[in-house]
Amino acid sequence: MSEKSLVIVESPTKARTIKKFLPSGFTVLASMGHVRDLPQSASDIPAKYKAEPWSRLGVNVENDFEPLYTVPKGKSKIITSIRQEMKKADVLYLATDEDREGESISWHLLALLKPKIPVKRMVFHEITKTAIKKALENCREIDQNLVSSQETRRILDRLVGYSLSPVIWKKIAYGLSAGRVQSAGLRLLVERERERIAFRKSTYWDLKAALEKSKQGFEAKLVNVDQKRVASGKDFDPLTGKLLKPGDVAHLDEKAVDQLLEKVKSSAWKVSSIETKEFSSKPYAPFITSTLQQEANRKLRMTARQTMRTAQALYEQGLITYMRTDSPALSAQAIEGARNAVEELYGKEYLSPQPRQFAGGKGAQEAHEAIRPAGEVFKQPKDTDLNGEQYKLYDLIWKRTVACQMAEAQKLSMIVKIEAANALFSTSGMKILFAGYLRAYVEGTDSPEEALEDQEVLLPELKEGDLLTLKEVEKLFHETKPIARYTEASLIQRLEKSGIGRPSTYASIISTIQDRNYAKKIGNALAPTYTGFAVTQLLENHFEDYVDYGFTSNMEETLDAIAEGKQASIPYLQEFYLGKKGLQTQIEKKQDRIDPNEARSIHIAPVKDVELKVGRFGPYLIKKKTKDKDEVRASIPMEIAPADLTEEKVEEIIAVSEKGPQPIGQHPETKENIYVLLGRFGPYVQQGEITEEQPKPRRASIPKEINSQEITLEEALKLLILPRDLGTHPETGKEILANRGRFGPYVVHDGDFRSLKKEDDVYEVTLDRALELLAEEKKSRRGSKKLKDLGEHPKSGKKIALMEGKYGPYVKMGTKNFGVPKETDVEKFTLEQAVEIINKK
Repeated sequence: MSEKSLVIVESPTKARTIKKFLPSGFTVLASMGHVRDLPQSASDIPAKYKAEPWSRLGVNVENDFEPLYTVPKGKSKIITSIRQEMKKADVLYLATDEDREGESISWHLLALLKPKIPVKRMVFHEITKTAIKKALENCREIDQNLVSSQETRRILDRLVGYSLSPVIWKKIAYGLSAGRVQSAGLRLLVERERERIAFRKSTYWDLKAALEKSKQGFEAKLVNVDQKRVASGKDFDPLTGKLLKPGDVAHLDEKAVDQLLEKVKSSAWKVSSIETKEFSSKPYAPFITSTLQQEANRKLRMTARQTMRTAQALYEQGLITYMRTDSPALSAQAIEGARNAVEELYGKEYLSPQPRQFAGGKGAQEAHEAIRPAGEVFKQPKDTDLNGEQYKLYDLIWKRTVACQMAEAQKLSMIVKIEAANALFSTSGMKILFAGYLRAYVEGTDSPEEALEDQEVLLPELKEGDLLTLKEVEKLFHETKPIARYTEASLIQRLEKSGIGRPSTYASIISTIQDRNYAKKIGNALAPTYTGFAVTQLLENHFEDYVDYGFTSNMEETLDAIAEGKQASIPYLQEFYLGKKGLQTQIEKKQDRIDPNEARSIHIAPVKDVELKVGRFGPYLIKKKTKDKDEVRASIPMEIAPADLTEEKVEEIIAVSEKGPQPIGQHPETKENIYVLLGRFGPYVQQGEITEEQPKPRRASIPKEINSQEITLEEALKLLILPRDLGTHPETGKEILANRGRFGPYVVHDGDFRSLKKEDDVYEVTLDRALELLAEEKKSRRGSKKLKDLGEHPKSGKKIALMEGKYGPYVKMGTKNFGVPKETDVEKFTLEQAVEIINKK
């Protein structure tokens, strides 16, 4: 009788892929991620521990920091089914991911299953036939050092989060929280915003000339006047707006640049010098986790979380190697695969003379190979069945890996200086002599071929002494700009450089600070909110270690040392939490000294006698009471980021509140007053006053294209037409409304929304047109579609639907989404199951 084996992995997709490469007699089951964790709420704590003072933490700090592990709801059934299957098996293979988190899942499975059959730990960094065969032949024991490191990380996160968060609740507002790594990440955003607040603008002028030689045009910019370099943005102090070295540069104002313009217009334009230089550029290293997240954000506009989810899906389908890695190294098999692809697609001349290998940096601790296409032969993107984001990300990984084994690009640069009167202009050209790796990959762009054209700047044939034809010369006005806010890409780069977190945590750091409303996206940039400012300020003033970059980085290095078996976990935890400078000691000493009023104050208001505070309902301004006027309070609209709260905006917000509701006219039919008001979500118009009979008067947001200070009565009345009642739906008898919302104009029927098309006017759209739109299949902004309506929540009465998104099914109630377990049978999914998921969250 042949031996029966049971293999456990984390997900159904990974199970299906690995099953294809296993011999007969192997059964593969999915644990659906973690099977044990610290208690998530008081209801998860077993009754026998609830009276213990440490039970709220879920960590017994009195007994060597022993964690209290519980099985999350829904996981007991999975464990039971694995146990049933294990009874039929002769060998148990634990094939979870090879990093610390994967090792930890295997350890927890072992603790729960208590198998009496042989157990083997099976590890691999790609799911291919060769890799799985090799993994089966080279099984090992569970690495207790990796498990200890992951457990220590989890305990540290719990100790910091559950100890500091209650302090922040009491001192600022309930529901806020602090985290071991995300607090340091948030501080980076706050410090960058402070730099923007401190910034002082400077202005300067220069000239740009359109020139021609042999009927070929090109542009040149002013660089010197009277042998002095013309000032540019880098010459000004961002804190004062003044020149850093006034004597070294020529700072041109409008008058000076006008005089110079007239002088050069009537002057001869002559080439004074030409400098040419041949140089080469090397391809980038293959992706590691951080560089993949950065490049996917720059090129594909994917968030770090989207990138990691998509990469996980590619890995589990057997298309790429493991996606959490610090190492850019490639195996001999990978190098051969990349070089074969280069030779086949581009020819031998595009291969690097020798195979190129890349070394990892300090602290590499995850899987030990770069993220690359899986296997010995790299499947071309066009030969996969992928689409959407999965295709784009695989294409990016494929190109980067192939490019790293290609020849260097050879380029020729040319810098030309041109004299005109007492001024010197400069232009530069660049020619690609041999594209090399640029044929396959150009950082920051989707299309290498188009990027090659963009990189080339071709100048006409020029030589010293050539006279040029001036076609036009224009003066240019410049203002210096504050330092740019972090994007996800640049924040990950900074986190990595500062040693804050590890590749597997960057995505969660960024998503957590946004989910908790400590930061928000402005375009592609991340700006801290006022709440994020207040939390950072409190931690800086009273618990500085926990937002100190060096302290956070040292913690990561300690976790690395535990993973390598060089440091013991328990002594470190005891010192961290119970030591003389430990977290518990600091909280006991300091929390009663923290003044809540001071903690809620943010000292960035640019106007004297105006305070800025955060409260339960968001940020607000207080203008102090004077002899003539009472204290004035005014909400700050959410769209105004801290660095954008200028003196003018503060005065405008205060003025609106100070005056109180001032009617701009009356409604022609009802004779009610029409007001322009300012709230948390920005300016709006209101018809009538708030009374007992009318607690919610008609309101409408003022669109950004209309200046709230200059809005006319006619414009206000038009806005107040919305929402328009278009009539009733012929099938349900329920009303259909047309309105404008955060994402533009729409029609809605019984909770079912449809965006209006470009050609539709929200003020003119008819009932027939609305019925047409409602009849169309609903398309989510995120590519989701509704699978079925489940009914209403028994308490809130809100509609609940089961949706299908790019990452699988989820439940939608109102504007909130709730993930559902991957094993969910969508056909049999009920309202009761949905309500249970929502209530749990």
